[in-house]
Amino acid sequence: MLFSSLSFLYYFFPVALLLYFAAPRKLKNIILLLASLVFYFFGEQWYVVLLLVSIAIGYIGGWLIERYRGTGKAKLALILAVLLNLLMLGYFKYSDFFISNINSILGTNIPLLRVSLPLGISFFVFQTISYVVDVYRGLAADKNPIGFAMYVSMFPQLVAGPIVRYNTVAEAIKDRVHTFDDFAKGVSRFVIGLAKKVLIADALGTLSALMLATGEPSVLSHWLAIFSFVLQIYFDFSGYSDMAIGLGYMFGFHFDENFNYPLIADSISDFWRRWHISMGTWFREYLYIPLGGNRVSNLKWVRNIFIVWFCTGFWHGANWNFIFWGLYFGILLAMEKLVWGKLIAKLPALLRHFYTLILVFFSFVIFYVEDLQNLLAHIKGMFGALAIPAANFETLYYMRSYALLLIIAIIGSTPLLKNLIGELRKRVAFEKALIVVEPVFYVILMIIATGYIVDSSFSPFLYFRF
Repeated sequence: MLFSSLSFLYYFFPVALLLYFAAPRKLKNIILLLASLVFYFFGEQWYVVLLLVSIAIGYIGGWLIERYRGTGKAKLALILAVLLNLLMLGYFKYSDFFISNINSILGTNIPLLRVSLPLGISFFVFQTISYVVDVYRGLAADKNPIGFAMYVSMFPQLVAGPIVRYNTVAEAIKDRVHTFDDFAKGVSRFVIGLAKKVLIADALGTLSALMLATGEPSVLSHWLAIFSFVLQIYFDFSGYSDMAIGLGYMFGFHFDENFNYPLIADSISDFWRRWHISMGTWFREYLYIPLGGNRVSNLKWVRNIFIVWFCTGFWHGANWNFIFWGLYFGILLAMEKLVWGKLIAKLPALLRHFYTLILVFFSFVIFYVEDLQNLLAHIKGMFGALAIPAANFETLYYMRSYALLLIIAIIGSTPLLKNLIGELRKRVAFEKALIVVEPVFYVILMIIATGYIVDSSFSPFLYFRF
């Protein structure tokens, strides 16, 4: 079930919200848990069992770690809980990848399992692993199975994050306060996220697909395809995160931010402090730091960087292009620290941003084009190494047709509007006007988004496949 579907917006969510707020305080966690399981079952049917298995492994693992804290049994419980979750993820996400590569290398003909990938498995497995590791590090285990199950399965962030650490919501799970201000903030955040997905990301996806599929390619069409894709994936995923955070506010939870205007970054390091923050935090806390982080020799630090970024790429998908994508960023981060970082820092701000954007654009060429031959052809096309014109009528036509959308997307990917509204809010007259104008704006935006949903075809969030 998609947040951007009519079935969610006008059937499931209103009913879930009504039942939740009608229930007494002691039953709210149960209602939210049941709603979350129904939500997942609606999309994945009996794969909901996998979610329950991951929850059971995490709950039992946390309980055993706390009971035997400080002993070898606690460490064994941690290892088993992590290993079982990773084995489940490995089987459903990577089994055919390994089989196909073994067949290619050894010339064997092992049949592929063709197991379908359960939605959100990368997210809820990582969330469960973070919990048992944190309990092993000293966090108090959750003795209430309902509360813990709700933490892992909460539908606002179940299928595409953000990856929520238990300690950030532990108090809210036990006793949370619902306020009108939080609910209003949640509604506005949700509607903005919906608009980012439906009105901007999906349209950018159409443009990107048109440019890739064109029968008359040009250098400009190759650049326009990847430029629109980068903006699409930003608005798609940040839009989902906005919707998840907004839903959290409505139910009394404050999830951490997952994006902080990454396309204004002035270095690759800065980009990854702003993009998919919850995933970056997870890999830092549960892989990079245990490996030694940066408190080791340069050689070991480079090793740590490459292990982390290999895993980061592989987490995104069972394909070599995702691994290359991760290693590409590993190389860039290592080079920024050891070779050219100080030189880049001395450049004017505009040049630092340009340097970062160009490298980010190339990273998403690797991310987007899965076939190596097509990847090389696309890069050649971007640099005019194919027998194609710099631009042609078709490319210029689509560029003009989508010009307003591209301008809106570029402005929306920066904090310009946010800062402008922040300054205007300091004026009393503007603040008073917002009391009337703001609700009307969100209602109109919701109506427009609904119209687009009714008129459009099925369009899942891009990160659902990870």
